[in-house]
Amino acid sequence: MKKWLVLIAALFIVVLAACGTANEETETDENNNTSESEAPADENTEGSSEGEELTEILVGATSTPHAEVLEEAKPLLEEEGISLTIEPYQEFVLPNQDLEDERIDANYFQHIPFFESEVEEKGYDLVNLGDIHIEPMGVYSQNIENIDDIPEGTEVLISRNVPDHGRILALFESQGLIKLDEEVDKQTATTDDIVENPLNLTFHPDFDPAFIIEGYEKEEDALVAINTNYALEADLTPVNDALFYEGDDSVYFNIVAARAEDKDNEALNTLVEVLQSEEIQTFISETYNGAVVPVGGVE
Repeated sequence: MKKWLVLIAALFIVVLAACGTANEETETDENNNTSESEAPADENTEGSSEGEELTEILVGATSTPHAEVLEEAKPLLEEEGISLTIEPYQEFVLPNQDLEDERIDANYFQHIPFFESEVEEKGYDLVNLGDIHIEPMGVYSQNIENIDDIPEGTEVLISRNVPDHGRILALFESQGLIKLDEEVDKQTATTDDIVENPLNLTFHPDFDPAFIIEGYEKEEDALVAINTNYALEADLTPVNDALFYEGDDSVYFNIVAARAEDKDNEALNTLVEVLQSEEIQTFISETYNGAVVPVGGVE
């Protein structure tokens, strides 16, 4: 009898051991299967990250309309593998300096005469990558509603931004209000080049461009020349509010500028292509209703 009990006990121990081994093998198999199934996922994730890596560019821009246009372009640039960050500026003094000093990769805020004067005067090694839009210069007044009603001796407020002086004076000349020396390039003309001024208009070329709107608000009887980017911030548009303004034949194209060493940079040239695309040019036209005129690129 004792022998049978011993034999049964031994068999019971063998069965328990076998069950334990089977459970361990099952857990091991499950762990191995889990590891094998996770491994390819990790590899695919890594491959996906590399495939989606974007080229980053930092572009300086004034708020209206430049930064707004760039915001609209962001999704299109992402489709081209480019991540755009916008560096905001409130004035014209720093964007070219920061570009020259490699703090930003490009800028989009200035028209060609201003760009050319900065390059010449400050020795910047910068290039124009492409024309994007025109912001028509307008002349506004709170109390004067018609050109024929401009009183003699009216004050004219213009910015101290010298590259804009010729532009503004040419606009006044186009309306028959003054005449400039014929031997002077109109783009570089100054108030000293006025040879005829039948209404004895008094020009004050000393306003900070950022504060020209304050002059418009305070000097109700004056004529005030306001660039569209500042006019828009004051809810003014040349088409609806200006006494007179530039036509769409203006040569004051707003451009994307970069360092000369980056003139062939693929990402920056793609930026220009996107800004010149039909989608962005249509956005400019429909959003600003003539206050900003798309130029569609350079032939």
